Amino acid sequence: MASGDDDDPIIEEIDVYLAKSLADKLYLFQYPVRPSTMTYDDVNHLSAKIKPKQQRVELEMAIDTMSPNYCRSKGEQIALNVDGTTYDETNTYSVKMMDKQTFSSIQATTNTSRYAAAVFRKGELHVTPLTGILQMRPSFSYLDKADTKTREREAANEGGDSSQDEAEDDAKAITVRFARPESEQARQRRIQSYEFLQKKQAEEPWVHLHYHGVKDGRSEHERQYLFCQSVDASENSELVKTSKEYLAMLMPPLAEEKVVKPVGPSNVLSMAQLRTLPLGEQVKTLMKNVKVMPFANLMGLLASGTDSTAALRCIQQVALLVQGNWVVKSDVLYPKNTCSPHSGVPAEVLCRGRDFVMWRFTLERSVMRKEIASIIKLPPEDVKEFLEHVAAPRVNRGWEFLLPTDVDFIKKHPDVAHRQHMLWLGIQSKLEKVFNFSKEDFMPKNSPQPESVHISGEQRLKMAQEHAHDSRSSLQKDLDTRRAGSSIRVKQEPVSDREDEPMDTSSSIPNGSVNGYPSAISPGFDHTNGNGGSPANTVSQELQEFVTKTFRKHFVLTLNEFKRLFGLHLASMPVGQSVFPSISDHMLQDAILLCQCKQIMVPFPAQSTAAPDEQKVFGLWETGDEFDKQRRLLYDLFNKNYRVRRPMIQAKLAQEFGDVPKADVDRLLNECCSSHAGMWYLKGTIQS
Repeated sequence: MASGDDDDPIIEEIDVYLAKSLADKLYLFQYPVRPSTMTYDDVNHLSAKIKPKQQRVELEMAIDTMSPNYCRSKGEQIALNVDGTTYDETNTYSVKMMDKQTFSSIQATTNTSRYAAAVFRKGELHVTPLTGILQMRPSFSYLDKADTKTREREAANEGGDSSQDEAEDDAKAITVRFARPESEQARQRRIQSYEFLQKKQAEEPWVHLHYHGVKDGRSEHERQYLFCQSVDASENSELVKTSKEYLAMLMPPLAEEKVVKPVGPSNVLSMAQLRTLPLGEQVKTLMKNVKVMPFANLMGLLASGTDSTAALRCIQQVALLVQGNWVVKSDVLYPKNTCSPHSGVPAEVLCRGRDFVMWRFTLERSVMRKEIASIIKLPPEDVKEFLEHVAAPRVNRGWEFLLPTDVDFIKKHPDVAHRQHMLWLGIQSKLEKVFNFSKEDFMPKNSPQPESVHISGEQRLKMAQEHAHDSRSSLQKDLDTRRAGSSIRVKQEPVSDREDEPMDTSSSIPNGSVNGYPSAISPGFDHTNGNGGSPANTVSQELQEFVTKTFRKHFVLTLNEFKRLFGLHLASMPVGQSVFPSISDHMLQDAILLCQCKQIMVPFPAQSTAAPDEQKVFGLWETGDEFDKQRRLLYDLFNKNYRVRRPMIQAKLAQEFGDVPKADVDRLLNECCSSHAGMWYLKGTIQS
């Protein structure tokens, strides 16, 4: 050791002091685009500002426009592109010439704990920690401003009547969409996105600063703070360490690196993470993801050695037994105070509708979607989601339950099956009150029929005579009542051979019943016994009132849009109080035409992608106000043209009615049309 010390002798000892006066406000500026010999010390600094949290600095420095290296014509051209020809206080260059440039900072490093500024004086080294290291580079934001000015000028020159249309097109259709609840993973991705970071950076206000040159008196005063104000060793405890502490600082102990778990999609389930949860949570998570599964499959997904009795106890808390298989409960999928991601329907209404679908599958293997929709009165997207959870579509058979009946489970656990049966009876009683039906209305169609009994002709004749004698008095009484009161004629609509498909709200029960009761339009409906006359009249009146109210609000509607509004109207009606039976597209069109509306035969282009319902356009023909004639003239224009320019509409109105005020033209167009790219279309006919 002695020989080693002799080979490396200590030449000098220097005292090191830690200065703290500027520890939280000392920045190192680097100018990487210029060599160190070409400093900006002698350049006039016009302004300076900083965002302390982001450590972002901007400096404005003057440009020597009298220098022989400065191109005056180029400077004037840049100023013209940025500020235009008009003078304004907000102009970037006030002298119509590029006479300044801006330097903007970026962080050279985010961790400055290893960097410090040091000053050596009289055998002492004074060290001050750096708050940040910033690289100052020229900013070209003035080019963005020039591009914006160019686009504004081009938009103003394009003109025509498109700018006029934009100013006049005040009323626009708004599509309401309900956002899905944001998951934690989605929130983290949004926070880390560039757009979010830019927004957060823009929120921090700028702090304006005063610049002092290198030789300024204030700068000399501030430089004194780079020296430690106290040279007492006891007050510089950061530099007074024991040998063990100093060694630990030189060679810190190895820290275990934290493994960052990859953020996967919210709908992907990790089995490794799943098995770290309690058994109840495992079962609940599996059922929420799978929706329906046999008990044997559930046991296969759980860890080996899991007690089947405990698993059976857990699954009964989150699922119900349907055909021997377990289906997740509705309130697990749709918790309280949530809503449908498709339509915004509250969770309580969704749970009732889904419970009805599950209950139907306890009675039979297949159900019809339209029949379900006509009873639960929910939007088609929600009904389809219910069915996709537990069933699959089959040709000519509707929606069939996904899994075969698990007879083995029912035989092995009769007590569980009986308990679940009692639960379904309770659910059935609640559903009967809510949706106003009885179980007999939905008995399976393949239920065993009673044995046929042979009856002779004489017996049949005798039974018919007895039945006629018994019912004669009641029939006579009904006839007298009908003659005395006002007669009500109910038009029975024949089955349509047209291409129009019934709406999803219609019923498809084969026997022509609605919710288990005969419909006024069913083939077997008896119009002579007094059953159904009043309800049919109520339906017709309610439908015509809805049509009149809707068209007086919208004036022009496609059949597709009217069906959507009608579906929303049905969904908003109180449960069990709907008076609408099976409604087909043909019936809706007849109702529209009966309510002082007419179909507008818009000549859609041959390459149009509009659906047949979107090409059927109806307009309100007569309201009794002074605009009826103008609306009819507008409809006549659109009978010949798919789209029309505003001057053409104004010329036609002036030709027929003389000078029409601009306010009247605006009202007419806003009531019946929509504007796009300088052209006017009837509402609902613009193709995306």
